[in-house]
Amino acid sequence: MTDYRIKRHPILSIESSKNITFYWQGQPLIAKEGEMISSALFANGVKIFGHHSKDGAPQGIFCANGQCAQCLVIADGVPVKACMTPVEAGTHVEPSTGLPDLPKVGQVPSMSRTESIATPVLIIGGGPAGMSAAAELGRHGIRVLLVDDRHRLGGKLVLQTHRFFGSTNAVHAGTRGIDIATQLENETKKHDTTDVWLNSVAVAVFSDHKVGILRENKTYVLVRPQVLLVATGAREQSLVFKGNTLPGVYGAGAFQTLVNRDLVKPSKRLFIVGGGNVGLIAGYHALQAGIQVVGLVEALPECSGYKVHRDKLVRLGIPIHTSHTILSVSGETQVKSVTISQVDEHFQPICGTEKSFACDTVLIAVGLNPVNEFYEKAQEYKMQVFAAGDAQEIAEASAAMFTGKIAGRKVARALGVDVGEIPPEWVRMAEILKSSPGKVDPEQISAQKEGVFPILRCRQEIPCDPCAYACPLGLIDIDESDIRHRPRFIGPEIGKKCSGCENCIIACPGLAITLVDYRQDKQMPTVALAHEFLQESIKQGQTVTAVDTEGKVLGEVEVKSVQLTAKRDHTAVVKVEAPKAYAKRIAGIRVQKPWVSAPLSGVPENMEDEMIACRCERVVAGEIRQLIREGCRDMNEIKAITRAGMGACGGKTCAELIRRIFREEGIPVKEVTELVKRPLFVEVSFGSFAGIKGDNDG
Repeated sequence: MTDYRIKRHPILSIESSKNITFYWQGQPLIAKEGEMISSALFANGVKIFGHHSKDGAPQGIFCANGQCAQCLVIADGVPVKACMTPVEAGTHVEPSTGLPDLPKVGQVPSMSRTESIATPVLIIGGGPAGMSAAAELGRHGIRVLLVDDRHRLGGKLVLQTHRFFGSTNAVHAGTRGIDIATQLENETKKHDTTDVWLNSVAVAVFSDHKVGILRENKTYVLVRPQVLLVATGAREQSLVFKGNTLPGVYGAGAFQTLVNRDLVKPSKRLFIVGGGNVGLIAGYHALQAGIQVVGLVEALPECSGYKVHRDKLVRLGIPIHTSHTILSVSGETQVKSVTISQVDEHFQPICGTEKSFACDTVLIAVGLNPVNEFYEKAQEYKMQVFAAGDAQEIAEASAAMFTGKIAGRKVARALGVDVGEIPPEWVRMAEILKSSPGKVDPEQISAQKEGVFPILRCRQEIPCDPCAYACPLGLIDIDESDIRHRPRFIGPEIGKKCSGCENCIIACPGLAITLVDYRQDKQMPTVALAHEFLQESIKQGQTVTAVDTEGKVLGEVEVKSVQLTAKRDHTAVVKVEAPKAYAKRIAGIRVQKPWVSAPLSGVPENMEDEMIACRCERVVAGEIRQLIREGCRDMNEIKAITRAGMGACGGKTCAELIRRIFREEGIPVKEVTELVKRPLFVEVSFGSFAGIKGDNDG
């Protein structure tokens, strides 16, 4: 089978892991030691894990977070969730077809008494909120048991390769999520009063104030805490539409787990549903992993996520269809295409506005629901219980860190430990970090035409301040009392000049800062931009397409240099030379070509392999698709091998169908050699050539 692993990544290090052999339906496959069964199957091109017992519908994954059972497989005779079960050498995995058989028990096994322990504090969930709370409690010497169902602490932070927004001092803003996870983990584990149980699942809260925990999938333990803190995060919402359970339709968290945690490339062509931060960020992560992003659909008139995230995608070449909704996904056993349509003011589809796009994956990012059942049950049983992070209120991970810190202080006070009052500035910062994006101001381009200076394209009120800390001369100002205010370049106001150090470009989480430099050439100034893709994707002397904030093409410009140093943490600075007429308007470089997002002609149901592509010669789509996958790019070659296009119609009906299959396989039209048209465009009888008239003359 083909290996779908990511071999190189612009941000993540590709570490070599030990290969092991496991078996899928009796066939040996290669997995990485310690990875989940689902990731191992995806890495080998297996996306269908079984079939539903009721109607035989194919099943794959959806959440990859243990929150659903769509990824059920049979591992060594036992039904398990593929996304939560590590693959082991020699494991025999079978698809789940029908209802699984219960294991046969020859005799009643011996039983032992359930272990029961007590602890001052039990924290369920080792994400940003849980770790921040544990660290705060550890600083005060309070004994804590922190349990998490994963193999390492970090929660969703371990999936985030981008730099975080928020407060630099309070929540590590300007640092990548993956690095924040490591920092918080180290801070949590440095306290000897903190015990951490990994691969341990909290299963229930009971009326006797005990919490049942399956430790390392082996030992069931009842834990009785004096105070319980629930920091269990959130689960992804889904949507109801035709084809929503097809393999290839899954949540953004599942996608980021496969790509950023397990370094598996689960898709070639991705379509995103949902314009919040989760969907916008996933689109950026997909491009970094070398996946084509066909488009993003959002039912609201504007994306609900940060505008800098939205702007980043359109600059890179990803179209965003606002006031649109998904209608259906087509495909028999897995996703082949998606159909969307415009919606009216009541969010109802408008007939006649349908568009279809070829893709193999539809990513659902339409919001989150808190995993708060532990909290609610503990409240019902009148336990001392607190919640933090998404289990308390859905917000950004930066807010979860701070609410976790506050929750830790509350837990300490509930235990009677004198830790003082919760500072008002903590409460204020928590509210700022949890706030929704604010108003968007019009873009203002500096009138400066000499020297070097930054252009700040952060036009929306969001909590973020790394650029102010990055400037060594203090030339970028943000109101410290409320970091949601837009940053300002104040060099001219205070009589200081920018040195062109480029620190602000690197620090900006939204990649929303450029430097314009007139010092060498006032007619063709240099524009410096951040670039977080593989270095060989852009080279000195290359001509690239410069775009403005909204993705509008400004012109073709030459790359003067590409600079990447270790201290810049995988963010390169690309310098291009551009005419002064639009140099200050350049906001980015288009990465993805426009043909990737071209819609299909009409709104067809996606062609399945057994469907006839050439009616005259009865050639099925699968035969043509296989030739394309083997490298064929000439429709005449396909004709010679299969006779598609050689029938009575002269290729009139099948030519467009063959082109459609090329598009479905992600092949740009410019790479395809068209059929040579026959000299005659209309079918005639030989008798007509001979001048014979009459119906029976042949």
